[in-house]
Parts: sequence; structure tokens; C-alpha cells
Amino acid sequence: MHVFEIVIALLLAGAGLTALSRRIGTPYPAMVALAGAGLALVPGTPTLVLDPELALTLFVAPVLLDAAFDASLRDLRANWRPVAGLAIGAVALTIVVVAVVARLLVPDMPWAVAVALGAIVAPPDAAAATAVLKQLHPPHRLLVILEGESLFNDASALLIYRLAVGATLAGTLSPAGVLPMLFAVTVGSVVLGLVLARVLILVTSRIQDVAIAVVVQFCGTFAVWMLAERLHLSGILTVVVFAMATARRAADVAERQRLLALRADGTIGDAAFQRIEQELDWEELDLQQLAPSGD
Repeated sequence: MHVFEIVIALLLAGAGLTALSRRIGTPYPAMVALAGAGLALVPGTPTLVLDPELALTLFVAPVLLDAAFDASLRDLRANWRPVAGLAIGAVALTIVVVAVVARLLVPDMPWAVAVALGAIVAPPDAAAATAVLKQLHPPHRLLVILEGESLFNDASALLIYRLAVGATLAGTLSPAGVLPMLFAVTVGSVVLGLVLARVLILVTSRIQDVAIAVVVQFCGTFAVWMLAERLHLSGILTVVVFAMATARRAADVAERQRLLALRADGTIGDAAFQRIEQELDWEELDLQQLAPSGD
């Protein structure tokens, strides 16, 4: 019951901060981040520890769905080179720089652990980038590139992170084994996202009751993520492809159903940002524990 009370309080706080940010014209991710940081400084604040996999499924999946659903596939196709360059090239460059600096500061740190650290800090947040950019009214092409990059950089960074952790536990880091795995996971995630989008559209098109459709769409977001993870694919990439394919093919699905489901997902995302800010404590970050005992 204690955990349930904290989660409800966070959901209400996230909704209130979102309403306040809209009233004063401030991007809501900034308000949530500041509130979370301030909450972490309050003595006696309850501590809620969530499993990392649960946090990704419960919070990241609906946020990505909300951002990807409104992304324009036509604009992404027209700007695929800069989007891919930022989502892959910029993330890879950030990982390399962070890994090199980490090795210089801690010479005994294995390369795989340093790469994992770089993958943790490399990607920015998709929802935050979208919310902040829309306040600045940039040129449309710039907005499309940055929004598209913010959708896919999480997938590339998380893939590299998991491969680095696996290499750390195995004691080896071989590019010959990593590259085929990256290709297989990427292709598999795209195919799975497209297939599940067709399935959801087929199911929701036969549902006439709005409340039932909202529940199906809401739970479908988590089902897509969990199935991808069960198959050892990228949950992030699968959800992004799923959302974009659904948005393109769901013209006959009631707009009211979509908006209700996405707004319900987004409320959870707001509370997630606040909780992440509260729990962020870099002094507890000890990636050396991932290293093999022989190093």
C-alpha cells in the first residue's frame, strides 16, 4: 500500500506540474525535472526503488509511443540522412568520447564498462526535446530532424549498452560478434513493430466501445515492449516503429480513442520524469561492479 500511495502521489504531481507549465508557458519537462530535483533534497522523502526493466517498460514505452505517434513518416524520409547521422553517429561519438575520458580518469576500468557508461549518458529524452523545441518555434526541417533523432537515439544507445554489459560479463568485446547482432536486432525490431501494428489496428477496428478501446491501446503499448524484450530485440525501436505504423494506418480508428489512450500514457510519463530526478544519485553509480573479478 505504501508503494501504491507514492505512485498515486507522483501521478497527481505530474499532472499538476503539466497544467502549471502550460499556464505559465514553460516546457513541462523542465518543471518536472526541477520539482524532482527539489524533492530529492527534502529530508525524509520516501524512497521508492524500482527494477530498471520495470521502469523502462512502465515509463519509457508510453512516452516514446506518444512522441512517435505524431511523427511524420514523410518528413523523416526526406531528412533520413541527418536523422540517422545524429541518432547513430552522434550517439556513437558521445559514447567513444565518454569511454575514452572514463579510461583516462580510471585506467583500471575495462573498455566494455567504459562503453556502457558512455551509452548511459549519450541519448537525450524524446519527449523533453519535443516539448522544448515547440516552445522555440524553430524551422520545420530542424524540428523534424531533432525530433526524429530523439526518437531513435535511445534505441541505438540502449543496444550498445546491453552489448557492452554482455561483453563485460563475458570478458570479451569483439566487433565481429557485435555488428551482426546489432543488424539482426534492428531488423527484427522493425519487422516486429510493423506486424504488431497491423494486429492492433485489426483488433481496435472491431471494438465499438471507447472505454474498451482505450484499455486495449493502453495495455497494447506495454505488450509490444514486453514481447520485444522477450524475443531479445529492442523494445524502444519496436515501440517507435509500432507507433509510426499505427499512426499511418489507423485513419479509420476514432481520434477520441487515440487521444484518450495517449493522454493516459503521457500522465505516467510525467510522473516518471519526476521520480527519475529524485532517484538520480551519481555517487551510487558503480559500474566497476560489472567488471569480471579477474580484471
